[in-house]
Amino acid sequence: MSLLNLRPERECKYDILSLGEIMLRLDPGEERIHTTRRFKLWEGGGEYNVARGLKRCFGKRAAAATAIVDNPVGRLLEDLLYQGGVSLEYVKWVPFDGIGRKSRIGLNFTERGFGLRAAVGCSDRANSAASQIKKGDFDWEKIFGKDGIRWFHTGGIFAALSDTTAGAVIESMTVAKKYGTVISYDLNYRHSLWKDIGGKKKAMEVNRTIAPLVDVMIGNEEDFSAALGFEVEGLDEGCSKLDPTNFKKMITNAVKTFPNFKVVATTLRNAKTATKNDWGAIAYADGKFYNAQLREDLEILDRIGGGDSFASGLIYALMEGKSPQQAVEYGAAHGAFAMTTPGDTTTASAKEVERVMKGGTARIAR
Repeated sequence: MSLLNLRPERECKYDILSLGEIMLRLDPGEERIHTTRRFKLWEGGGEYNVARGLKRCFGKRAAAATAIVDNPVGRLLEDLLYQGGVSLEYVKWVPFDGIGRKSRIGLNFTERGFGLRAAVGCSDRANSAASQIKKGDFDWEKIFGKDGIRWFHTGGIFAALSDTTAGAVIESMTVAKKYGTVISYDLNYRHSLWKDIGGKKKAMEVNRTIAPLVDVMIGNEEDFSAALGFEVEGLDEGCSKLDPTNFKKMITNAVKTFPNFKVVATTLRNAKTATKNDWGAIAYADGKFYNAQLREDLEILDRIGGGDSFASGLIYALMEGKSPQQAVEYGAAHGAFAMTTPGDTTTASAKEVERVMKGGTARIAR
């Protein structure tokens, strides 16, 4: 018996649909944001990255629901999205007012970091088109009912963008559940998004309202603490962030509070430097815990998007009916591989992920 009852492929237009903001990422490469004179451009967004990973790495039919301003910058974003292969059928195009007073494209300036210099993110996304998404903007009955979606993914970044986005999350999830779509949610707590709208108290209020609708909950230790209120004991006393004991207590408490969680998954990271991390993961399913292989001193080129690639690897395995142990291994391997390349999104193939899972070396492939 499958852990999750997914709708049959034959009755669904897409395997995965994401809901969230997609931004332009401006990457200064080896330089700093405040000193560079050139940026490389990528597309990215916490929710979209998961759908893109499922499309490009694992070959799933993927679509994104979002809003984009209809101007040359929005069309630049569209051109980047075409490369990702995620369908834009459910994109809401918003008229441009001439200067971006009413609506715009969100920008995300991100330094990768190196050694003792940590990665730095600086967002410029206020009043973006996606942040203004509200209930009623999408025909969810058509999307989930007529078209059919097997898996729906959204997260705490999108829910934090404005007073209206959390309502859109709840509306979409309610309809998704009505039609038997599996729902995953990545808590993805960001202090910068919540600090001016109520901080952790507001984050917990919003996310605890959304949580009862979620089948697969994803996050790290800070996410579960700040966004749901489940503390990880011992971390302030010098406990290693890779010791799974306290995480298991946290997840057990979360499942007791939200028994609708069929799977809970968290990444474990010990950042020794910006470019060398210990990396692992835990998943809970069917009353048991499953630990992914621990990768010590994992060399990192760009850590942004590692968690999203973990989520897409996990979801792929669960979609395929693989065991929870295999699912957490797929997630951890995909996340590890994604952090060896620049940009938010994966460049891996399923074969490469499976090679990493089997302990493949970095010897040249000819």
